[in-house]
Amino acid sequence: MTSGASILAVWLHLPVLHHTIEKSFKDMADEPVHVPGVPPILASDMPVSVHDRESETYQGRIRNYSQMTEADGIIVNTFEGLEPRAVVALKDGRCVPDRRMPPVYCIGPLIAGIDKQKESQGRHECLAWLDSQPKRSVVYLCFGSAGAFSPEQIKEIAVGLESSGHRFLWVVCSRDDAKNIFKPRSEPDLNSLLPDGFLTRTKEQGMVVKSWAPQIEVLNHESIRGFVSHCGWNSALEAMLAGVPMICWPLYAEQAINKVLLVEELKVGMAMEGYDKELVHAEEVEAKVRYLMESEGGRTVRERMGAFREKAVKALVQGGSLDEELRSFVKDIRDARKR
Repeated sequence: MTSGASILAVWLHLPVLHHTIEKSFKDMADEPVHVPGVPPILASDMPVSVHDRESETYQGRIRNYSQMTEADGIIVNTFEGLEPRAVVALKDGRCVPDRRMPPVYCIGPLIAGIDKQKESQGRHECLAWLDSQPKRSVVYLCFGSAGAFSPEQIKEIAVGLESSGHRFLWVVCSRDDAKNIFKPRSEPDLNSLLPDGFLTRTKEQGMVVKSWAPQIEVLNHESIRGFVSHCGWNSALEAMLAGVPMICWPLYAEQAINKVLLVEELKVGMAMEGYDKELVHAEEVEAKVRYLMESEGGRTVRERMGAFREKAVKALVQGGSLDEELRSFVKDIRDARKR
């Protein structure tokens, strides 16, 4: 099963791009890359694994994505109401011209349930803190299981949050080599990572959690108003089903493409400027938090996310699009066995 339809469209179309674009993506900077059904993607936002067309990784990806069309079908964790242009482009075969396009089954949005998370982890202390906060007053920051920052970046985030004046729940991860997502990380020492006196000054404003929080429960808590996220697909779906708008800060893999969908296509989030540079400065963190939490533009983004939440919930109800796609998938499997 793949993540979103937009990502699937990019992967399937990559062999076409390989033959129509002579340069490596790393040499194209901010030139747009065009994929059927997907908003234009800056070359710099393509996953690092395909930046260099001469690399072994890139060549392996081209082979793998070319072979995807040989599948009997492809399951995607999305629903057509979320990514209609990408789903139609896939089903029409426009992403793989001159090749057979397998059936695409959109059986999303699939996320873990809150009850399952409660059973496996118990109630986290951050939830009690959220209970004490006013409704829709907290911005939540979390960057996934591999989303860690350098000590310098953590200090910039801290200064920006404090200056914003808004309540925050922040899951802090750190590693010495923040660019190596596969390098094991140790338990963060908050006193050494955060600015002097930060925890004392902000004890009434925010809560800092080490390494992990029960994200589904947090996003569905009535005190949460916004979500600063790395734009992993699971996190994006979790935010959508909770109706929480996003500040998009992609870090690796396909997250920058997800950012394009969320910001440019769906307009349920806004990009943290400088995410692709060495450092996002405190002023940008403060500005984006204030915009989402205070401004008319932020209100519009929240309303759009609320509308997509309704679509997502409708897809999940009995007889919704998820049921229909699953029935189609099972029928095709049964028919294939009879042949």
